[in-house]
Amino acid sequence: MMIKDWKKDILTIPNLLSLFRLVLIPVYVVIYLNATEPVHYYIAGGILAVSCLTDMIDGKIARHFNMISTVGKILDPLADKATQFTLTICLAIRYPVLWIIVSLFVLKEGFQLIAGYLTLRKGKMLTGALMSGKICTTILFVSLIVLVLVPQLSEEVVGIVAIIDGIFMLIAFADYARTYYKHTPMIQSLDQENET
Repeated sequence: MMIKDWKKDILTIPNLLSLFRLVLIPVYVVIYLNATEPVHYYIAGGILAVSCLTDMIDGKIARHFNMISTVGKILDPLADKATQFTLTICLAIRYPVLWIIVSLFVLKEGFQLIAGYLTLRKGKMLTGALMSGKICTTILFVSLIVLVLVPQLSEEVVGIVAIIDGIFMLIAFADYARTYYKHTPMIQSLDQENET
């Protein structure tokens, strides 16, 4: 019975899609860092597009078919953050100005990780991603995919992209800091979360 429950919790379509996104990361890295022709960049961009598509699909599948699991709540954001971080690192190697975005990413995600852990120790947790975080993620993904697909952009354009991404990341960071500090309704006790 325990094995059956374990499989039911782990081997779901949403979780497999999240694992698929993790598998795509090294494939993208190899293709992008060794790209010499436009087609290579298109393939790398296509991999990212597939990753984004599966990210949008897995959440809908989980909710529609009641496949939401504790493992999924960990695996899905892990795949998202790992993909974003890897993408940003690869692009920063080509465009040094983007190391600022890498630094902001580490700061924002590091804060959320520590704040989330401290909140969890108090028997509470953030019930979901904030809207500012979702918008930030969307802006970051779209802008960085454009940089992958159009590698001949000037440093000025890349700098503008970095500024836009940085602004949205700072807004999301401030929103998460406010949420954790003031314990808004998004922060619920684990007992309350299990009842919903």
